[in-house]
Amino acid sequence: MENIDWKNLPFGYVPTDYNVRCTFSDGKWGPIEVSDSEYIPMHMAAACLHYGQEAFEGLKAFRGADGKIRVFRMDENAARFRRSAEGIMMEPLPEEIFCEMVKKVVALNTRFVPPYGTGASLYIRPLEIGISPQVGVKPSKDYMVVIFVSPVGPYFKTGFNPTKVCMSRNYDRVAPLGTGAFKIGGNYAASLKAGEIAHDKGYSVMLYIDPKEKKYFDECGAANFFGIKGNSYITPHSDSILPSITNKSICQLAEDLGMTVERRHIPIEELETFDEVGACGTAAVISPVGQIDDLDTGRSYKFGDGKPGPKSTMLYEKLRGIQLGEEPDTHGWNVVIEEK
Repeated sequence: MENIDWKNLPFGYVPTDYNVRCTFSDGKWGPIEVSDSEYIPMHMAAACLHYGQEAFEGLKAFRGADGKIRVFRMDENAARFRRSAEGIMMEPLPEEIFCEMVKKVVALNTRFVPPYGTGASLYIRPLEIGISPQVGVKPSKDYMVVIFVSPVGPYFKTGFNPTKVCMSRNYDRVAPLGTGAFKIGGNYAASLKAGEIAHDKGYSVMLYIDPKEKKYFDECGAANFFGIKGNSYITPHSDSILPSITNKSICQLAEDLGMTVERRHIPIEELETFDEVGACGTAAVISPVGQIDDLDTGRSYKFGDGKPGPKSTMLYEKLRGIQLGEEPDTHGWNVVIEEK
């Protein structure tokens, strides 16, 4: 693409050629359809607009060192997409249809996959919505899944450089027994106010404390939180946290590299004992955190010397190497997309 500055792409929406769609109606999923429209025809009484029946996913395709296009762990995204749908009483899309749709939408938009070496990728956004017109509070009967793509740059402006975050006990992302483990729009809507407060104060995101006891770390903005202590990779375990596929992958890589992995509650008091801290997710990959400010107590925690820590760097380079075809894909995480 002649008019795209690949190396300076923001993490935002860029129009591409096609999206793909599939509709559930009369008790069954229909055929996969290709569309060049950026709009969805929808009834004003659609269930998604009134009662939040909406779930989405995020995954990426990469142009590798060998020129091939790889999609990272789409099977995991397909499974999580189903869990989110089931969590809010939507019809779950069969995983084989999900994967077929992802392959098709990437193949149709290969000219938008950023070149190798630019640091950019093709972001893939599946979306499911309840489309039945209704006024009563009940699950929709009909659903639409749309998958579109957009070339994107780093999620945080700092890229793979330490960022500064804040934390407060005055904001909850989700309820203790709510929808935190599902990737649905309502969780993100609930985080908007705290996120804007963090941005206004000069921080990249709000680091949330658990909504029940206010003692343990929860999500770091829209990403999973982790800390590194010695040779241990430690990340929160909680039913109110979205299970990140990136974090799951990093845990596996940490074990492969001889690190100890701990998935458990992380009390606030433990923060000062970490050598490195960061956030991870599909959008952010790994984002090192250089400073955490507690807005409630005024205390500040600092990590490192202004550069990414050695363990975070090692894990980041290993993960990116697999995604870009620079490292052996020993776990079979990538799917190569055939170009037409």
